[in-house]
Amino acid sequence: MEPKWSNPICKLRLLMLCFVLVTVTKPTSAIEIHTDPEVIVQNGTTGTLRCTFKSSEVVSNSTSVIWTYHRFQSDNWFTLPYLVLLFSNENEIIPDDYKDRVKFIGDMNKNDVSIQLSPIQFSDNGTFFCDVKNPPDVTGTPGRTMLKVVPKVAMNTTDKLIYTNLTDTDQLPAKELDSRVDSASPVLG
Repeated sequence: MEPKWSNPICKLRLLMLCFVLVTVTKPTSAIEIHTDPEVIVQNGTTGTLRCTFKSSEVVSNSTSVIWTYHRFQSDNWFTLPYLVLLFSNENEIIPDDYKDRVKFIGDMNKNDVSIQLSPIQFSDNGTFFCDVKNPPDVTGTPGRTMLKVVPKVAMNTTDKLIYTNLTDTDQLPAKELDSRVDSASPVLG
């Protein structure tokens, strides 16, 4: 018995399929996505989540970014992702949970798809993912930023660290905050 592919009709179908696959599909290349690994922000302030990308293709109307959030759980498990923002072709989709809190501040033409989140809340502790598609560059590992929300801090006149409810909108760099916490004994206010 002869194999099926020796049948002339099967050969023709296989040849046509190969032709279609070769002529219709374009090769894809990976897109590189870069984010800050960790951002520490004071509760009640504005936090910037930076995300940039490198692509072999020119940014076009087809370029899109999706920001998602995974809440950190005390048992080290993450919940299902929440959509934070979808930005494509100058259109934004922001779910109600983030409608008044998230703002696209990037410039896609400069390969920047950063966002701001305000006011930062303790419930924002978790991991934010930035995923960019720039067809045909659609493969790549999403950028990942761990957001840590800390109480607002201020130094009192005795140089002891106290926790307050300041209304400033400064975002503390991780190193500066860590040195303040390590060098003073915390006093709850």
